[in-house]
Amino acid sequence: MGKRKVAALEKIDADFASLQYKIRRDPKSYEDEFQRQYEQYVSQRDLFLTAPANASPDQTRAFHDLIDLLAHIADCYPDALRSFPEDLATILTQHHAVLHPELRDKIVGSLGLLRRKDILDSPAFAQILFPILVHTPSKTLRTLLFRRIVSDLRNANSRTKNHKLNRTVQTVLFNLVTSERTSARPIWAVKITRELWTRQIWVDERPVEVMREACLGDNEKVVVSAVRFFLGGDKAREELEDDSSDDEAGQNKYGGVLGGGSGGPVDLKKMKQGSLHSKKTKKMAKRLERAVDKVKKMERKKSQPHMLNFSALHLLHAPYDFAEALFARHLQSSKCKFSLDSKLQILQLITRLHGLHKLIILPLFSWFTKYLTPRQTSVTTFLASLAQAVHDQVPPDALEPLLAKIANEFVSEASAAEVASAGLAAIREVCLRQPLAMNETLLQDLVLLRKSKDKSVMMAARGLMSLFRVVGADLLAKKDRGKEATMGLRSGEIKLRKYGEEATSGGIDGIELLEQWKADEKKRKRAVERAENGEEDDENDSDGDDSDNDSEANSSEWAMSDHSDDSGGWIDVSEDEGPIKLPPMKKQRKGKKSGDQEDDGEEEEDESDDDDEGNDSDDEAEDDDEEEADKKASISKLATTTVLTPADLAKLRELRMEASVEKIMGKSAEATASRYQKALAARHTDDGLTAEQIELASTLRKSTKEERIAKAQEGKPSRDAHQSVQAVRKAKKVAEGKSLTNAEKSRKKNIFMTMGKARAKNRRSLTETRKALKAHVARSKRGGRRGNRD
Repeated sequence: MGKRKVAALEKIDADFASLQYKIRRDPKSYEDEFQRQYEQYVSQRDLFLTAPANASPDQTRAFHDLIDLLAHIADCYPDALRSFPEDLATILTQHHAVLHPELRDKIVGSLGLLRRKDILDSPAFAQILFPILVHTPSKTLRTLLFRRIVSDLRNANSRTKNHKLNRTVQTVLFNLVTSERTSARPIWAVKITRELWTRQIWVDERPVEVMREACLGDNEKVVVSAVRFFLGGDKAREELEDDSSDDEAGQNKYGGVLGGGSGGPVDLKKMKQGSLHSKKTKKMAKRLERAVDKVKKMERKKSQPHMLNFSALHLLHAPYDFAEALFARHLQSSKCKFSLDSKLQILQLITRLHGLHKLIILPLFSWFTKYLTPRQTSVTTFLASLAQAVHDQVPPDALEPLLAKIANEFVSEASAAEVASAGLAAIREVCLRQPLAMNETLLQDLVLLRKSKDKSVMMAARGLMSLFRVVGADLLAKKDRGKEATMGLRSGEIKLRKYGEEATSGGIDGIELLEQWKADEKKRKRAVERAENGEEDDENDSDGDDSDNDSEANSSEWAMSDHSDDSGGWIDVSEDEGPIKLPPMKKQRKGKKSGDQEDDGEEEEDESDDDDEGNDSDDEAEDDDEEEADKKASISKLATTTVLTPADLAKLRELRMEASVEKIMGKSAEATASRYQKALAARHTDDGLTAEQIELASTLRKSTKEERIAKAQEGKPSRDAHQSVQAVRKAKKVAEGKSLTNAEKSRKKNIFMTMGKARAKNRRSLTETRKALKAHVARSKRGGRRGNRD
């Protein structure tokens, strides 16, 4: 294209831009000009539609500019341009395959502009673009349409949820997925659903049903994409939410860096300060207004309640039917020709559903049998999938053959250390979820490997032994049980539960721990308040929830009685009050008598000792009964009259775990022996088991000499001979063509060349020194001797 033609096109663009600006400022005055341009558009449209594939470049360019002009002024003349959106939709729908790329993109952009001007509604906009997205062979057009559709749905749901639009689009996506099982077209339905789920625009069960139907398709690409949504869609949504919260946390109200639109990032504080002294322009005012609006929007967003994000695995309808259909269609059927990687991802989804919802699909465990061999590709993924499919409701008979095969195939004398450690880790993960799958003979044989010379095998065997010290110590040999487990077995506190047995406590397990913690927190807060008010802490403060008034009354009564003698005195008691129970008198130590009254008190106590000994056991039994009754009353009160918040339930789980650790293992062994219970409690139910966790034990092996040398040299420059760090840096500078610094050059200067200057400096007077310093400051201000400062 020549320079003259480029100049002519630029002049045409400038003329259209000027005309567009004039019409938007005063539509009535330029109505005749608009009619002339519209008639030209109609003639160009009819001429173009006769042969869209054979249109010349000049004709295409003229039609392109007319579409751009009418799209920008469509809101100024709504009656005359009523059919303009339909014309664009017809041209794009019928001729998108033969249109020039620039003209095609301009039509899509014009439709988006009409949508932003509310001339075209969202359902019509999606109805125009989505069929083209599914059928077009152009990759660039598909990318553009996908971005436009997602952006429009995000904008439609920015302020409030547009339920009507969401249901319409979801219905279209659902119909596409269910109608075309074998083709790859539903992949765009999966991509749109996943993007809107990640952006937290669609968070209900309807997009999950779309993904469920996509998983049951016959096209491998569509099925794998939908399976990845269930495996990692929630994690991607959490990561995006964390990133956005981190960005907002770093942007404060007064000095934060904010997006200023086309002008780039804006420092709000700097802009406010600069607007006071600089020239007040419209551009600067608009930029400052946008920045202030964004600050207010961020503040409103912070004050809004947080949305509850349910996992896609929890929103599934009938998870048993879905998991069984997935297993029968893609794994068990011989007609499925998917690759091994695709089948492994489907297997991970099935096992996650099986373990999370506690399903029982017995053919799944028998299917694992032929893949549990060290020669199998990605065998650690199979082991991890097997472990995460296990839960406490799985029959032990279905797991015993699998554990035996893992022990025979992986944990043998002929196996490598990495293979044996992976097998032991898989067995431990299975037994962590269902301890009844292990038998006594196999366990004792596996525990013997704790004496192996290989570190990975030794640690894996010790992990298995430590696990059964907690969940089933009676299966271990007596010498392997440990002191705490042996004591627990003798007292009956530790026992292996039977299949299907559940712990029944008559209420919420550990609710008394939560009640005690709440009481302690109230006492601590009252003590802090008294300390702030300057009052003394009352040691006789009661522990009940509703004892504030009683404690104040008791404190005043005891304060009045403090003025009486320690030896005792008369106490005024009204007839209405009942008999007062005086506290038992304390025994004095021998050799410490302060008077006759104390002697008499001791004699009375000695006389009553014999009588009280016979009643001690009865009193203790009565006290125990009273304590149990009080506990039951407090439990029922807290469980029936208090609504437990999510924070209370989280604290209850924490207190329950600490109590079980202290009770079973003892406080001294809490740091080491309770790591399995803590790990099981901390592991989120939605997080699956990965192959890296199965292979973790194999990384504990002792590294070879070559590996240690490579790790030591990692990050260091490669050099043949020994050199200092400075020599290496100098060689690197020389290789890059860089010169030395002035300091390095001064070190190389001959001493006789600098000796005269040094002597002259020593002979200078104070006046000469002052002049030299002033001259140095002046040179620095003007940019050096040559004054080359910008």
